[in-house]
Amino acid sequence: MNGEKVIECRGVKKHFGTGNSRVDALRGVDFDLFSGKLLMVVGPSGSGKSTLISIIAGILNQNEGQCRVFGNELSEMSEEEKAIFRGEKIGFVFQAFNLIPMLTASENVSIPLLLAGVEEKEANSRAEELLIRFGLGDKIRAFPNDLSGGQQQRVAIARSCIHGPGLIVCDEPTSALDHETGAHVMELFREEVLEKDRALVIVTHDARIFPYADRIIHLDDGVVQDQ
Repeated sequence: MNGEKVIECRGVKKHFGTGNSRVDALRGVDFDLFSGKLLMVVGPSGSGKSTLISIIAGILNQNEGQCRVFGNELSEMSEEEKAIFRGEKIGFVFQAFNLIPMLTASENVSIPLLLAGVEEKEANSRAEELLIRFGLGDKIRAFPNDLSGGQQQRVAIARSCIHGPGLIVCDEPTSALDHETGAHVMELFREEVLEKDRALVIVTHDARIFPYADRIIHLDDGVVQDQ
C-alpha cells in the first residue's frame, strides 16, 4: 500500500537560454513518489537529473507542467515561502557538500535545527549523536578542511537528516565513499528516513547502491525512458 504522495510531477519541462542557444533540459517528466519509498534517478550526464531534483527542491522553477511536493506547487511560492517550506519539509545533499568552512562538523550538522528554533545545546547534542551513528564520532569538532572528501560527504548527509524532513533529495551522495562506507550510509538512510515514513530521492551513477532503491527511473535527453 502506498503512503502519502510526497512528489507528483506531470509534464515537467525546463529549458535554459533562448533561440539558437536554447537547451531543453527536461522535455516532459511524469512520476509520483510516496512516503516510505526510495527513488533513484539515473541516466547519462546531461540527461536532466540535477535539473529535476533542483525543481523538486524548489531551487529552480519549471517552465511548464506541475511539480507538487506534499501537495504544494513550489513554483507558485515566493522565495521566502520556499525557504521556509524547505526548512520544514526538505533536506538536500549537494554534490559539492556546501559545508561552512569556519564551522565544525557538529556545528554544520546542527544548522537546520538552529534555523528551526531549537536551543543550541540540544541542537549540538543531536548533531553529535547523529555524527556518531554515521561513524564520525572522532570528527565532531573537526573543521571541513580537516576532513576527507568521504567524511565531508557524510557530514553533509547527516545535516540533511537532522531536522527530520519528510523528503530528502540527494545528488550523488555516495560518490566519494568507499563500498563499505557507502553501504553503511544507505543502511542509515533506510533506517533513519524510510522506516520513519519519509521519502528519499537520489540522483546517482553508483550502481553499487541500486539494490537499495524501491524504484529506479531512467532519464535520457530530458524524458523518462523506462521505469
